[in-house]
Amino acid sequence: MQSFALKTIVAIAAALGLMTLTYGAFAQDDAFDLSVPKPDAEAGGPADLECGTEMISGSGPGFTADRDKAENVAIDDWTEQAKKVYPDADFDLAKDSNLSCAVQGLYSKCFADGIPCKAKTE
Repeated sequence: MQSFALKTIVAIAAALGLMTLTYGAFAQDDAFDLSVPKPDAEAGGPADLECGTEMISGSGPGFTADRDKAENVAIDDWTEQAKKVYPDADFDLAKDSNLSCAVQGLYSKCFADGIPCKAKTE
């Protein structure tokens, strides 16, 4: 009888583990995956920009239930750090920019990465 109970417990634990792994594999919604480079982005960036040499990363303080807010907080944090390099830095002008989010259930934490750029002075 113990052997049957032990096998049942092991089977239930394995089933729960498999469900957990399967759920984690599909946790991120591919429609909102911003971590891949944009296909129309130029490889070297626009010619009329002067860019810094180091990648800057920004993120919010923690996970939040509002994904849009998490994205905005990450971009704002990146912009705050990038303004130390170029006072007029903008995430939309950043070279090799990337916005990605980690999803934990209904909560998201986003990360903004990019090399700050500014318009060239002639």
